[in-house]
Amino acid sequence: MTSVGEEMHALVERLYPLCRSITGDGVRATLEIVGEYVPLQVHEVPTGTQVLDWTVPQEWNIRDAYIADTAGKRVVDFAASSLHVLGYSVPVSATMPLAELRGHLHTLPEHPAWVPYRTSYYKPEWGFCLTQETLDALPDGEYEVCVDSTLADGHLTYAEHVVPGQVADEVIVSCHVCHPSLANDNLAGIAVAVFLARALAERTPYYTYRFLFAPGTIGAITWLARNAERVERVKHGLVLACAGDPGRLTYKQSRRGDAEIDRVMQHVLA
Repeated sequence: MTSVGEEMHALVERLYPLCRSITGDGVRATLEIVGEYVPLQVHEVPTGTQVLDWTVPQEWNIRDAYIADTAGKRVVDFAASSLHVLGYSVPVSATMPLAELRGHLHTLPEHPAWVPYRTSYYKPEWGFCLTQETLDALPDGEYEVCVDSTLADGHLTYAEHVVPGQVADEVIVSCHVCHPSLANDNLAGIAVAVFLARALAERTPYYTYRFLFAPGTIGAITWLARNAERVERVKHGLVLACAGDPGRLTYKQSRRGDAEIDRVMQHVLA
């Protein structure tokens, strides 16, 4: 018999290869898989929609990206890891010397074997992320640079799953669906949300639980802007993040630290 932990791990394995961002087909593919586990209401919000004091951005999709040397060898390859491209990179097709290319490369010198995660959601830019070791090994010379992406009017996509309770007052449980190739942040959060929702559905909780699967920041803002009439019914909320590392479970208190949910979490984690 497969354990819940094994099922959660299998879900993370399925989601890991998908390239996600705050918009785009990677988010839709992610929600399609999540929808196999719990029923979802999926929302598509058009580019340009005003959400509080933010605006839904253009939709980004990517097919390929690489840096190749003069022999045609890909020294940095999006196909190997979606982390290798700067998130929301505008399309580019050019040949340039390494000296010029360096201005578009991101590394972590203090962790030379790590590939950083970088994005440029709201500033048109292109770039690549690579290990410092890879960069140090690149000889001077010309390099072919390709980012085969689109940035165009489209939609921001998010989804909800509701577990009815004895009362209409709600607990919001949210997780991010915008991180590429990051198992702990935030695929672990998605897995916990899915299986928590399934567990709650087997009983009749006191509160109604609303699970939000949305891109970080802009997704939460978009939901709030579209659900102003519901906010008064929200009594508690939790964001699931970095739930899969080997450390102890931690909880970030509310701003004042005296909310009922703060006391609940202190009790649970004690």
